[in-house]
Amino acid sequence: MFKKILFLLALAILASCGSSKSKVATSKRTTKPVVTRKRTTPTRTVATTKSPTSTRTTEVIESTSKTVVYSDVVNNYVAQFKDIAQSNMRQYGIPASIILAQGILESGAGAGTLSKTANNHFGIKCHTGWEGESVRHDDDASQECFRKYKDPADSYRDHAEFLTGRSRYASLFKLEKGDYEAWAKGLRAAGYATDPKYPEKLISYIERYNLHQYDAEVLGRDFTPITKSPPVVSTSTPKPSTTGGNYYEVSKGDTLYSISKKFNISVDDLKQWNNLSDNSISIGQSLKVK
Repeated sequence: MFKKILFLLALAILASCGSSKSKVATSKRTTKPVVTRKRTTPTRTVATTKSPTSTRTTEVIESTSKTVVYSDVVNNYVAQFKDIAQSNMRQYGIPASIILAQGILESGAGAGTLSKTANNHFGIKCHTGWEGESVRHDDDASQECFRKYKDPADSYRDHAEFLTGRSRYASLFKLEKGDYEAWAKGLRAAGYATDPKYPEKLISYIERYNLHQYDAEVLGRDFTPITKSPPVVSTSTPKPSTTGGNYYEVSKGDTLYSISKKFNISVDDLKQWNNLSDNSISIGQSLKVK
C-alpha cells in the first residue's frame, strides 16, 4: 500500500515538471514612421507680352449727324474712295481732294447716319426734280428730305452731276483744278453749305490727310506732303452758356434747329431775334433764345 502511494506521488512530481508553461515569443514589430511628403505643384510662369498701345487721334466730324471717329477710320475711308474721286476728277473736273474732303465731312468718314442708312455721302437733299428714293433726317429743319442711293458710288456720281448741272456752281469750274483752297471757298460762296467755317474744314482735312496728292496724280504734277498735327478736340456734351438766362453760346454740332428744340422755340423766332438772314451760325456765337 505504501509502495503504491510512493509510486503515485512520483508520477505526480514527474507530471508537474513535464507541464512547463511554453513561452510564446513575440517579436516586437517596430512600425516604420510614415513620412508625409508634401506635394508641391510647380508654379507655371506665363510670359505675357505687353503690346504698346497705339495712339489713335479722335476726329469729331460735323456731318449731317455729329460723328466721332478715329483718324484711321478717315484713312480707311480715303483708301476706299480715292479711285472714284480721281475718276470723277478726270470726267467732271472737280478736284479729287475736294471730293474726298467733302465726303469725309458730310458722311462722317462713312460712319454718319445718312451714309449708313442711305449711302448718301455728301448730304445732298432731295431738291426739286429728284425722283429717286429718299429718307427723312433732322438737319436745319425737322425731318428734311435727303436722297437715298443703292451704292456709295452712286452718291459720288450724283455729287459730281449735282455740281456740274447747276448754274450757281459754274464759277467753280473756271478755277484751277489744283487750287483746293479756292474750290473750298467757292463751294461756300455758291451756297453748297451754310456753315461759315465750311471752307476751313475742307482745307483742314485736305492738308492733314494730304488729299491733294490725288490731284497731283491726275494732273501729273509733283506732290509735296504737308505735315500738320490733328487738332485736339473735345467730345464732351456741350452745355448751354447763358447770360441772364437769355443767351446761348453755339457749340460744335449745333444747328438752328437743334437749338430751337433745346429751348422749345421756333427756328423763325431764333432768326428774327438774332437778325439772321439764313441758317448760318458759328461756334462761339451768342444767340438770344428768350
